[in-house]
Amino acid sequence: MAEVFDLTALPAYPWAERQKNVFFTGRGFKTRIVELAPGETQPSCRMESSVIFVALSGEVRVRVDDSEFALDEGKCLVTAPATIEMNSPQGARLLGIQIAVPAAREQPV
Repeated sequence: MAEVFDLTALPAYPWAERQKNVFFTGRGFKTRIVELAPGETQPSCRMESSVIFVALSGEVRVRVDDSEFALDEGKCLVTAPATIEMNSPQGARLLGIQIAVPAAREQPV
């Protein structure tokens, strides 16, 4: 199966309705649009999956655990499972891709 999505035209919902921003779910991953209004902060969220954020427009600051990163259009952030928080002084639109992390196998004792 293949499908083309116009990332500039997909609707974006506020934090309280963030599950509506998921536009595709595949085996082991899901994709969503994240949009922040100027001055908006998305609260801290513990991600149990690896995440890729691609800035489609605007500028956003992303805190990953104790480190902060600045993304502007065309920049990409890749992180292992972590606590993530975002804010954008000017507003921003991002593509977020969550990638499931396989459970660790139990080791024989």
